[in-house]
Amino acid sequence: MNTELNSIKGKKVLVIGDVMLDTYHIGDVKRISPEAPVPVVRVTRTYNVLGGAANVARNLLGLGCSPYVVSLLGNDHNGNTMQEMFADLGIRNELFHTEHPTITKTRVIGNSQQVVRLDFETENECLNEETEQKLLDAVKRALPEVDIVVISDYGKGVCNDTVCQQVISASAGQGKKVIIDPKGTNWEKYRSATIITPNLKELSAVSGMDVRNEDKEIHSAADRILKEYNLTSLLVTRSEKGMSYIAPEASQDIPTEAREVYDVSGAGDTVVATLAAALAAGIPIADAIYLANKAAGIVVGKIGTSPILFKELQDELQIGKPASKLIPISQLADTIKQLRAQERKIIFTNGCFDILHAGHVSYLANAGKLGDRLIVAVNTDESVRRLKGPGRPVNPTERRMTVLAALGAVDWVVPFSEDTPQRLIAEILPDLLVKGGDYKPEEIAGYAEVTANGGEVRVLNFEDGCSTTDIIKTIRERG
Repeated sequence: MNTELNSIKGKKVLVIGDVMLDTYHIGDVKRISPEAPVPVVRVTRTYNVLGGAANVARNLLGLGCSPYVVSLLGNDHNGNTMQEMFADLGIRNELFHTEHPTITKTRVIGNSQQVVRLDFETENECLNEETEQKLLDAVKRALPEVDIVVISDYGKGVCNDTVCQQVISASAGQGKKVIIDPKGTNWEKYRSATIITPNLKELSAVSGMDVRNEDKEIHSAADRILKEYNLTSLLVTRSEKGMSYIAPEASQDIPTEAREVYDVSGAGDTVVATLAAALAAGIPIADAIYLANKAAGIVVGKIGTSPILFKELQDELQIGKPASKLIPISQLADTIKQLRAQERKIIFTNGCFDILHAGHVSYLANAGKLGDRLIVAVNTDESVRRLKGPGRPVNPTERRMTVLAALGAVDWVVPFSEDTPQRLIAEILPDLLVKGGDYKPEEIAGYAEVTANGGEVRVLNFEDGCSTTDIIKTIRERG
C-alpha cells in the first residue's frame, strides 16, 4: 500500500467550487457571562485557513499533489487575504472577483469545543453570463494538463447547472474522471459524473427516501440514484459506520476505525481530495476508498479545519507492522489482536517457496492487494522433505523466509512444521485464505476453520511456465 501511496505525489487535480475563508478564535473557558447564560471564551489565538473548495486544494497539497483552483472571490479584504494565502501556499488558481462578499465562516472554540459559528455571506448568488463564461474558459484551459477533476459544491453559486454539466462533458471528452462533493437535491446538474460523495442526509434527500444508516437501505437508495442520473458510482459517507461504495459492477461497505473525534469540519473535503489523488494515480477504487477512509479518520482527530498530510497517512498505514517480518507466532498473535481491533483485513497464504521465481512474486503481489496485511507461512525443511522427497529443499528454511521477507507485498513470514498449515490457520483465522494452483477452495487446508469464522477462501492462478520443480530439473539436466 505504501508503494501505491507514493504514486499520488505530483498528480495534478483541478478543483472547481465555492471557496471560503475559515477564521478561528481559540481560547479557554473559565466562567459564564453575567450578561447571558453563555460561556466566556478568553481568546489566546486567532488564525485563518482556506475553507470550502479551497480546503480540498489544501488537502491535495498536503498529500503532495498539485491542485489548480477555479472559483470566485469577493472584491474585499477577506478576498485579498485568501489570494495572499493561495500565493503563500503556491496553489495555482484562477479566482474571479464578484460583487458579493467573500464567504467567511468564523468559529469560536473554547476548551477544545466549538462554542459558536458565525457565517458571513449573502444568499446564493446567481452567476451572470460573463462570470459563468470566465469560469468555464478557465476550466477548459486547465483541463489538458490535469489528471482528474473535482467539483466541490457548497451551494454558494459557483456550481450551477451550466457550469457542472459543461465541466463534466468537457472532462469526459478528454478522458478525465469527475468527482463531486454534492449539495442540495438538484442532482440533474451532476448527471454522468464519475463519483459523487453524499452523506447519509444528502442521500435521503435526493432519493426521496428516509434512508436509515443500514447497508440494505443505503444500497437500495444508491442504486435508484445511479440509474436516474446515469452515474458511474456513489461513495456514501456514514459517520460512525464508515463508508459505502455502490457501483453497478461492484459494491462494498468500509467500516470506520474507533478513534476520538474532536472536529468533523472539513472531513468531507479530505475524503474527496484523497480519493481524487488516489484515482489520479491509477490506484484501484477499493484501495483509493481505503486511503480516503484512513485520511478522514486522521483529520477528525484534529481541532479546526485541518488538511491531511502525506506523512500522517503514510504513518497510519504502517500501524501494526513490526520492525522485522520474521517473527514467532506468539508475537504475531498479539499483533493480530491489534489489527482486529482496527478492523484491518488479514490475508494468509502458504507454501514451500524453495526457489523463489517470477510466478511466486506475481502471486504474492496479487494476494497482498486483497487486504491490509499479508502473512506467508513457510514449510520447514522437514516438512518440505516429506512433501517433495529427498534432496529438497534446495534452500533451508531461514534463507527461504529471508527472501520472502524482502518482498514489499509480504508483511510477515512464519514457519510451520506440519504437512499443512491447518493448525496455524486455526490460530490466526485470517479474513482471506488464498492458495495458488488448480485447487477447489474446499480442498484447501484451513477452509473449514476460515469459512466457519466468516472468512473467505480464494484460489489465485499461478503465472504460466513457472515451477520450482521444473527449474531444479533444468539445472540438473544442464549439469
